Amino acid sequence: MSRVHTLTNGVRVVADPVAGFQTLALSVSLGRGARSEAEDRAGWAHLLEHMVFKGAGPRSAREIVEAIEARGGQINAATGYERTSYQVRSLAGGLELGMEVVADMVLRPTLDPHDLTQEVGVIAQEIAEAADTPDDLVFELAQGAAFDGHPLGRPVLGTEASISAATPQTLEAWRARLYAPDRLVVSASGAVDETELLDLTERLFGAAAPVAPSNPEPAAFVGGRAAEARKLEQAHLVFYLPGIGALDPDYFALRLFTEALGGGMSSRLFQEARERLGLAYAIDAFAESYQETGLVGVYAGCAAKDAAALAGVVADQILRLAQAVGDAELARAKAQLKASLFMSRESLAARAEQAAAQLLVFGRLLTPEEIAAAIDAVTPDDLGRVAGRLLGPRLSAPAVLGPAPALAAADRFHQALFG
Repeated sequence: MSRVHTLTNGVRVVADPVAGFQTLALSVSLGRGARSEAEDRAGWAHLLEHMVFKGAGPRSAREIVEAIEARGGQINAATGYERTSYQVRSLAGGLELGMEVVADMVLRPTLDPHDLTQEVGVIAQEIAEAADTPDDLVFELAQGAAFDGHPLGRPVLGTEASISAATPQTLEAWRARLYAPDRLVVSASGAVDETELLDLTERLFGAAAPVAPSNPEPAAFVGGRAAEARKLEQAHLVFYLPGIGALDPDYFALRLFTEALGGGMSSRLFQEARERLGLAYAIDAFAESYQETGLVGVYAGCAAKDAAALAGVVADQILRLAQAVGDAELARAKAQLKASLFMSRESLAARAEQAAAQLLVFGRLLTPEEIAAAIDAVTPDDLGRVAGRLLGPRLSAPAVLGPAPALAAADRFHQALFG
């Protein structure tokens, strides 16, 4: 049974020993990300994640990776809108080294001016690559339409101009706020000892200075359309509707609605759009929940000539699912959702990340039994209610990227839903 400990400065610790493993996974997660950025600092959370790998504490960039890999380990990181995380996987016995390296990266990065100039150039290439990757760019277009004027509507990578404005001094001040201990969770799973993990966290993170907490700017799904003509072989479509926050009582009903809509090969969209009509070579639905809001999305790739028809099919299937869901269909969706959540627990890295995410979002750990019970409790009426919440505001954020004949799909989706 995992237990949570809280240090005096607010850092939380959770140990998840798993018998029979000769490896461990460590996650140091920080409950702030790109959503915390002002517009002139867009991309700084991601830039900082890059910079801490260039040198931290007594180690250079090369020494960081060599120290971890010499113990059979791997180190990685990720930046999202509301969370930044650093992960280490290693053989048993590698916890102390992993903790020391990550603590230096989070609390004592070097932030060398030459490295900063170089890394801004690297990220500029990453931004250009995303712009050249249609199935990345179309999501950026849809996100910008959904949350226009808010940090949630800006790319996590930022812009070349905004990241170029960072200096070592301003980035260090940003690090102290972004990585403040009140939103820091240390989580480890596998071949870990709870006492050792707690002692290491106290020694390495216990002196981190608290800062005044800052609340993110409130967000709301505002909706809009984005359509961009590109000389591509296929059209890429994203359709967004307003969703709900992670703490909303309808959270699992929303997840099941999305699962039934387009979560697998038996889902409505796959069977209708791909199998029966042959309008799409790829199609799926998903949900994203932030602190107080969220979105439901559908991604599809298709021939440009089929884009408008496909948009109408997606809208039609959303409306049909909003009206009724069959018992067998709901049971399949429940089984698929539970499987996706519980199969991931076979990965130590996923277990460590899940525990950290639960503490940051819910303030406590959720047991698998509790999650299963919440999923099983969802009724067809619950799906109908959550569908009403998605459609009630009469807002959408469709995005289309591809040949000109496909661009009409954005308006077609909204009109088919709302007239």
